Amino acid sequence: MLVVVNQPLINDFRIEGMLSSSFLDNLRKEFGDSMKIIRQDEDEGWVNADDLDWYKEEIAKETPGSNLRFYRKLADMTQKELADKLGMTKQHISDMERDKRAISKATAKKLGSLFKVSPVRFI
Repeated sequence: MLVVVNQPLINDFRIEGMLSSSFLDNLRKEFGDSMKIIRQDEDEGWVNADDLDWYKEEIAKETPGSNLRFYRKLADMTQKELADKLGMTKQHISDMERDKRAISKATAKKLGSLFKVSPVRFI
């Protein structure tokens, strides 16, 4: 939703986001006819991301290695730090991230536990 208020002695201002009906009522009381609701998205409702073309394209690009890289960086870990935690070499981690080496089920379970996500993300 986008609300714009234009009133003498007050610069135009905008409020964007999910606004409660009580908040809107208070704005109407304060600003009357000088308040305009430009866009109200409530009628559109929620859209399931799985139905969006751009989301489908992004999901198709995901690989076990790209997921590993994502979660490692999210955890602010270097490849060396992750390798040490898993008892592997840095090169092994690098190869998995570049999808040059498959991630075993046992390693996927360790990664899932470490990053607190489903091991399926790495298989």
